[in-house]
Amino acid sequence: MRKIITLSFFLLVFSGFAQTKEIDSLFIQLAYEESDTLKVETSLKLIQKLYDIEAYDRALKYIFESEKLSSSMNYTHGIAETTYYKSLIYTTKNDYINAVTGYAKSKALYTDLKDTLGVAKVNNSIGLIEIKRGNYAKGLQYSLSAIKELEKRNLKPELCSAYNNLAKAYYSINAQDKALEFYLKALQLQTELNKKPEIIESNNRLAELYSAKKEYRKSIEYYETVIKMVGNTNDSIKGNVLPKLGGEYLKFNDYETATKYLLEGLNLNRKSKNKLGLVISLNNLGELNYNLKKLVLAENQLYEAGTLAKSINNKTELLKYYKLMKAIDSTKRKFDRAFIWQREYYNLKNSLDNNNVFKDSLSNSSLELNPDFDNIIEKANDTTLLQKETKIEDDEKLNRFQLIFYALLGALAIVSTFLILIYLKRNNSIKYTQDLEEKNIKIELQNKAFQEQTKHLENVNNVKDKLFSIISHDLKDSLSSINGFIDLLKDGSLSRDEFDNLIPELSENANNASLLLFNLLNWSKSQMHSLEPKPTLFDVQEVFEDKVKLIEQRLDSKGIDLIDHSQRDFVYADRSMFEIVIQNLLANAVKFCKNGDSITISNHISNGSCIISIADTGIGISKENIEKLFKNNSFTTIGTKNEKGTGLGLSICKELVELNNGKIWVESNLNVGSTFYVQLPKSK
Repeated sequence: MRKIITLSFFLLVFSGFAQTKEIDSLFIQLAYEESDTLKVETSLKLIQKLYDIEAYDRALKYIFESEKLSSSMNYTHGIAETTYYKSLIYTTKNDYINAVTGYAKSKALYTDLKDTLGVAKVNNSIGLIEIKRGNYAKGLQYSLSAIKELEKRNLKPELCSAYNNLAKAYYSINAQDKALEFYLKALQLQTELNKKPEIIESNNRLAELYSAKKEYRKSIEYYETVIKMVGNTNDSIKGNVLPKLGGEYLKFNDYETATKYLLEGLNLNRKSKNKLGLVISLNNLGELNYNLKKLVLAENQLYEAGTLAKSINNKTELLKYYKLMKAIDSTKRKFDRAFIWQREYYNLKNSLDNNNVFKDSLSNSSLELNPDFDNIIEKANDTTLLQKETKIEDDEKLNRFQLIFYALLGALAIVSTFLILIYLKRNNSIKYTQDLEEKNIKIELQNKAFQEQTKHLENVNNVKDKLFSIISHDLKDSLSSINGFIDLLKDGSLSRDEFDNLIPELSENANNASLLLFNLLNWSKSQMHSLEPKPTLFDVQEVFEDKVKLIEQRLDSKGIDLIDHSQRDFVYADRSMFEIVIQNLLANAVKFCKNGDSITISNHISNGSCIISIADTGIGISKENIEKLFKNNSFTTIGTKNEKGTGLGLSICKELVELNNGKIWVESNLNVGSTFYVQLPKSK
């Protein structure tokens, strides 16, 4: 049996390809070894070299053959070593179950051999696995137990790995001082062993740790070391480091240097689509521009940073985003928004603090080596075995109930299916009913729209009919009278004296026609909803003066006195509309006065408004007719000299006054007289 194993071992050796002189030398040496023990030892050296150059598959072939040979000759040291290296390779392949099983076996063998170095190496490797899996307290104990023996033997590669493992573990549980201690030790050995990737990572971590301790000068020193080492060869690392370096210069208010690094980092991260680097760059640029009082630019950059931080669930940068947004809105005196940002900030901060409670407790209780940690772990393993046995019994009991449970579950599924079918049918009926109701509502709305449109068209048609009726009767009479006078004058049928006597009547007809046209135009516009006031400040007294001149001839012809108590006062309204109102009210006063009556115009201030009044001592208005005023477009009565009206004047007056935020009303007694009041605002 041993000859067969030895022969297969030699065949495997000869099939390999030596990659270095040392490996070639070991390969030759192995071929000529006669002692099985020496063959295993030489093979172990070869396995170590292949492992060091990461030729894992070739190393595994030698491991399996050496393990068989060691087992056949009961060579405990060979079995321990091959099992250890096999576990190392499983670790590189992330096969943690096989790795941990192998480490436990090799550790037991090393312990039997009283090989303290072997135990230390295994403990260091187990520590690495546990730390990677997040079991920081357990991983720390394994790595710490390995340090003493590794330092005693000055095994730099193993020590470098152990220091690095411990540094990562302490960093993960927020034990900053311990993390600094071991990162510095790891960096020293990494530099001696020229492990560039590890050197870059250690410098980066040291920079972060010094920044957390607010030692910003040291942080800048380590960040700049990373930038120098990377040069232009790795944009990914630069993209992560430059925004942080810019942030450190920001702490010293060195805005120029900070801007340079932050913008370079922003461009690199946009190019590589590195969201984390982008968030840090934008947050720090937002803080920079906030300090420079460029609030709009800062707000835009922070908004983008916040959106990205939420998308990658980076709570640390999101916390910074909330804090800066609160500061910006406080500066802009938008305190309601600032309060919202502050609430978001404290909610997230409390959440992060709660998540760190476990890590903080680890950092206080598990920083140092517990000399009895191996026994504690063994007891824990024994407890685990007992729990497994209990679990098997429980599983057997559980299986009995599972059959019953599945039977009940099946029955429940059948019942549920029927219920779901009934529910779906009911939902379909409800949906059908809702669709019908929605259609009915739409039809009702359409009918209402048609009715409103029909009513509007009827109103427009009535306006048209009314307009033509007035034009064909009242306006026609006034224009026919004027035309008759002109024809008589043209034919020479009137003497000069007769013409002079008729001029007042001709003037009155022209004024009536003008006023009628004026009212018709504005009434039709109001009915078509196209009147829009253009208010300005103007003097009421000026309007009275202009409009009184238009009725002077009629006042003289009817023997009416005008009493002017108006005074200089300003109102805020549309002047042209106000002129129409005054002209209509004066014309009405003249129309319903007789010889010997008087008309009084006045204005005064009341509660910040201007009150205009036009009072007459004419025939007055009955109570029943007062109720018809301002309401009916067709209400009109004959004047004292049989003057006709259109019924539009007061209706137009009311509409124009209300368009200018005013009021109009009347006080009248039959055979005593009437007073019309107009109230308008004095300011906007």
